[in-house]
Amino acid sequence: MKPMLAVFRREIAGYFATPVAYVFIVVFLFTAGIFTFYLGQFFERGQADLKAFFLFHPWLYLFFLPAIAMRLWAEERKAGTIELLLTLPIPLWAAVAGKFLAAWAFAGIALALTFPLWLTVNWLGSPDNGVILAGYIGSLLMAGAYLAIGSCMSAVTKNQVIAFVVAVLVCFIFTVSGAPMVLSFFQGWAPALVVDTIASFSFLGHFNAITEGVIDLRDLVFFISLIVVWLYATAVVVDFKKAG
Repeated sequence: MKPMLAVFRREIAGYFATPVAYVFIVVFLFTAGIFTFYLGQFFERGQADLKAFFLFHPWLYLFFLPAIAMRLWAEERKAGTIELLLTLPIPLWAAVAGKFLAAWAFAGIALALTFPLWLTVNWLGSPDNGVILAGYIGSLLMAGAYLAIGSCMSAVTKNQVIAFVVAVLVCFIFTVSGAPMVLSFFQGWAPALVVDTIASFSFLGHFNAITEGVIDLRDLVFFISLIVVWLYATAVVVDFKKAG
């Protein structure tokens, strides 16, 4: 655990060593506020809940989180420091996990800074705080899945722009896989089992279920499994490139 924590501390300190992290957080909070109050019609709905807030999280994360993840490995390769990192007495899994957890913690900080919305909705009415808490848990888990995918894409190339674009594309596929428009395309010719399998990979489906206040074990397993699989893929890619 010590090597992983060492990588974690190194990475999390790197985020706040430049103004970029603060700019990112401010832009994220501003965008989340715009989406909630204007597009989500927070006040017009007349309901004491944060459904308008959580509604747009998948789409906010689709662009913001690949932007965080794109630097995880691509920057190391471009700067030539990846060789130094991998020659240190640190297991590969510790480096992969440490980098991911630092990015996840940074995303968690940005998410936690939206707590004034939670306070506001409690001031305006009597919301079901259990449902809101479930929404935050689901949002954090979904953020982890986005970051795990972005980490793998960052390991593939040393170009951060390419890593960002590919990560957005892959995340978009997972996000909309359960959308009616996508499923209708397959329902005409694919077996029901295939259609159900495609729908089961949808971030929207699992996240929306959690935001309803029902933390189903299947939804938790989905996000955690996805994180583990993509981090394993990251380790395989990094090890392959090291060997090459």
